[in-house]
Amino acid sequence: MKPGPEKSLLMKPRPTLFIPALAIVLALVSSTGVRAAAAGTPNVLFIAVDDLRDWVGYFGHNPQSKTPNYDRLAKMGTSFTRAYCASPVCNPSRAALMSGMRASTTAVYENNVDFRPLIPPEKMLTTAFRNAGYYVHGAGKIYHESYRRPSEWDHYLEREGSYPRVPAGQSDGVGGIKFAPLDCRDDEIPDWPIADYGIASLGKKHDKPFFLAVGFHKPHMPWNVPRKYFDLFPLESIKLPPYLENDLDDIPPAGVRMAHPNTDHDPMVKSGRWKEAVQAYLATIAYCDMNLGRLLDAFDKSAYKDNTIICLWGDHGWHLGEKHHWRKFALWEEATRSPYMWVVPGVTKPGTICDRTVDFMSIFPTLTDLCGIPTPKHNEGVSIRPLLANPRAAWDLPALTTYRYKNHAVRSAGWRYIRYENGDEELYDETKDPNEWSNLAAKPEFAAKKTELAKFLPKSDAPDTIAPAGAQKKGGGKRKNKSE
Repeated sequence: MKPGPEKSLLMKPRPTLFIPALAIVLALVSSTGVRAAAAGTPNVLFIAVDDLRDWVGYFGHNPQSKTPNYDRLAKMGTSFTRAYCASPVCNPSRAALMSGMRASTTAVYENNVDFRPLIPPEKMLTTAFRNAGYYVHGAGKIYHESYRRPSEWDHYLEREGSYPRVPAGQSDGVGGIKFAPLDCRDDEIPDWPIADYGIASLGKKHDKPFFLAVGFHKPHMPWNVPRKYFDLFPLESIKLPPYLENDLDDIPPAGVRMAHPNTDHDPMVKSGRWKEAVQAYLATIAYCDMNLGRLLDAFDKSAYKDNTIICLWGDHGWHLGEKHHWRKFALWEEATRSPYMWVVPGVTKPGTICDRTVDFMSIFPTLTDLCGIPTPKHNEGVSIRPLLANPRAAWDLPALTTYRYKNHAVRSAGWRYIRYENGDEELYDETKDPNEWSNLAAKPEFAAKKTELAKFLPKSDAPDTIAPAGAQKKGGGKRKNKSE
C-alpha cells in the first residue's frame, strides 16, 4: 500500500494561532510574483548520470572503480544497493521517472518514441514543482536527446559544447562500442559546462525555493575522455566482469535475442580488446566523478547546504560482456541496476546503506512527499520516505522493469523473474546465484515462486504502435535505436 500523505519532515509545524497571519504573508508574497512556499521549504538538487551501472564504491561490486566523489555523496546520506530502472533504455527510463507513469502505461518503449505527444506537460515532475512555487532550471541530460520540452522549465542551458574528435589514425573502439583516450583538457568535454551551470546556480541568491537539475552525459558512450583518466587504470590491472562461456545455454530464445551476442560481444572477444573497453568505461566513470566532485564542492560552500535535498540517480545499468551482452537493452541485473542516493536534511543519516529493493518510479512521489507538494493521482510510484528515515523499515514491494512491449522483470530482494511477450521465462535465485547463471524457470519446484512474483507484472500493457518499420517486436527482438 502507498504511504498516506504526510507533511514534509523539513517543515516545522506551526501553531493554529499563526495560520491567519501566514495566509496574509503568502498572499503578499504571491502579489509580488514570488510564489515561494513557507520559510523552510527545501530546495532540490537533482543529479542524473547516464549509463552508470553498479561500479560505484558503496556497492562494493567492482574494486577497480575509482569514485571518491560518489563515495563522498554516499557518506552524506542514504544509498540504495538494490535500485532498478523503470526501463533499461534512456528515453523510456527518463520519461517514466519524470512523469510518474510506466512505459506499460504510456507506450514510451524505446528511444525513437517521442514522449511529448504521449505525456502532457502537466503530468511532469517539473510541473508539480513549478506549480508549487519553485524555480525549475537545469542543464544536461535529464530527458533524452532533443525531447526536452522547454515550456516545462524556467531556464535551461541550451549549449553544452561538442566533443573533441578522436585523432586521425587512432582507433575509436570495436564496432559499435566506441572508446578512445583524448589529448584534451577536462573542460573540453560537455559535462564540464553542465557542472558549471549547477555550480553557478548554487552560488546565486534565489528568491524562491529551487529545483536544480544537473544531467551528466558520462559514462555514456563514446568513452572518450582525457588520457589521464585512462592512466588511472593500467591495462595490465584490468579484470574482466564475471563471465560464463555457456551462460546463454539455458536462456530462452527471447532472452538470447536481447543478448544478441553476435552484434557486440563476439567482435569484442575476437578483437582482443575487451580489457581496453573495460578500462575506457572505468576511465569515463572517473571523469564523471570528477565533475560530481566539483558540483559537491560548490554545494558545500553554498548558502543552501542545510536546506537542500540531493537526489542522484542513474537511468539504467550497463553490460560489459556479462551474458555475452554489451550495452543496456536487456532485463538482467547488470542492465537494470544503477546508483540511487539521497541526502535529506533532518531525515537521512550520514553513511547509511539501504538494501531494500526499490525502483526509480519512487523518485517523483518521494520528492513531492518530502517537499510537501501533493503527489498527482496519475503517479504510479511509491514514496520511499519511510526507508530514508529508517533503511530497515518494513518494505515488501519489488522493483519492476519493462523493456519494450510486454517484456518485464520483477526484482525482489532475493529473486528476479522475467517474462517476455511470447511467454518465455527466466527465474534467478539472487542469493545463491548473484551472477544469474542458472535459469530456474523450467523447474517445477519453483512454479509457486513464479506465480508469487508474477502478481507484480502490469495489469495491462499499452500497445506498441510506434515501432519502426522492419522491427522484430515479438519476444524481445532486436530493433535499432535513435540513439544509444
